[in-house]
Amino acid sequence: MVALLLAFSVLSACGKKNQEGAATASPSATAAAEGKPTDIIATYKDGGKVTRAEFDAFVNVNKMFSPQLAQFMTDPSFQQDMLKQLVTFRVLSSKADDKVKAEADKQVTEQMKAITDYFGKQEGGMDKQLKDNNIELKDIESLMKMSFYTMGSMEGKITDKQIQDSYNEQAAAHAFDIATVSHILISLKDAATQKDLRTKDEALTRAKEVKGKLDKGGDFAALAKEYSDDPGSKDVGGTYKDADINQWVPEFKDAASTLPLNKVSDPVESSFGYHVMKVESRSTKPLDDTLKTQIKSQLAEKSLSEFAEKEYPNLIETNNLPKPEASPSPAASPEASPAASPTPAAK
Repeated sequence: MVALLLAFSVLSACGKKNQEGAATASPSATAAAEGKPTDIIATYKDGGKVTRAEFDAFVNVNKMFSPQLAQFMTDPSFQQDMLKQLVTFRVLSSKADDKVKAEADKQVTEQMKAITDYFGKQEGGMDKQLKDNNIELKDIESLMKMSFYTMGSMEGKITDKQIQDSYNEQAAAHAFDIATVSHILISLKDAATQKDLRTKDEALTRAKEVKGKLDKGGDFAALAKEYSDDPGSKDVGGTYKDADINQWVPEFKDAASTLPLNKVSDPVESSFGYHVMKVESRSTKPLDDTLKTQIKSQLAEKSLSEFAEKEYPNLIETNNLPKPEASPSPAASPEASPAASPTPAAK
C-alpha cells in the first residue's frame, strides 16, 4: 500500500541521502520553513503554481509514512527533490483520462480505508498522526490520487511489445530464474533468538552426517524434519517449489543455479551455516498476467523517472526554495576546502 504511494517521491530522495550520509542544513535552509501558507514558492508552465501550504502538506504526508525523512526537512537538496516530485505528479496526473481516474478512484478509496484503519490502531489514533504531521486527511487523499492517476496514465502507454521486450531482456539476465530446491540447514545460530547453536566445525560434522544418511538411501523429508534448522521448510520436506533464485543468499543461489539435478550435494556453506541440497528443477518464470503487471509497473516507473529528470527542468518558471550550496571548486586551495579535514566515510 505505502510502497506505491511513496515509490517515486521517497525512494529517489531518501536513497540519495542514504548514500551521502545524514544531511546538514546550511543557515539559508531554515528559510524553507518561513513565510505565509499562501506564498507562491514555485511556478511552472501553463499557469501552474505551488503554494507553501501545498508544498508543506506534500512533504509532511511523506514524512508521516517515513518518519526518518524528518532529518532532511531543512536540507535544500531534499526540498528541491520534493518540489520535483510534486510538480511531476501534478503535471502527469492531469493527463490521466476518465477511465484511468475512475479505476484509480476505486483504489484510492480502498487504500484510504486501509490507511485510516492502520493508523487508527496506533497510539492516539489517526487524529494524532494528522496533528503531529500538521496535515489533514484530504492531503493524504490528494497525494494518493496524484500517485494513482500518474501511474495509471503511464502504465496505459506501455505496449505489449515493450513488456515482451523487457521480459526477454530480464530473462536473459536471469532475473526470472526459478528452481525447486530441497535442503537441510545445519545452522550456527537459532533463527528466532540468534543465540549460538554450534561451532562451524560442529555444524559441518552434523551436515556430513546428514549427507551420509542420504547417500545410504535416507528419506530427505524425514531427515529434514529431524535435522533442519530452517523453520520455513523443515516441515514440508525441506522444499521450496518454483522459488525465485534471486531471493537467496549468494552461496545458496549459486549452488541452486549450478548443482547437478536430483543429486544430493556435499555441504554448502553460507552465512546461515551448512546446507545439504538437492535441486529438483530449474526454469524461467513464464510471462503470465502477474509478471506482465509487474513489468508494466517497472516500465511506467522508469518513464516517470525519465520525465522528472529530462522534462521537469523545462517546466519550472520560478523556484523560490533555497538552493543547495555549490560544491567547492576543484581549484580551491586545500586550506579553503572542507575536504581538507579528514572525516569518517559515510556509511
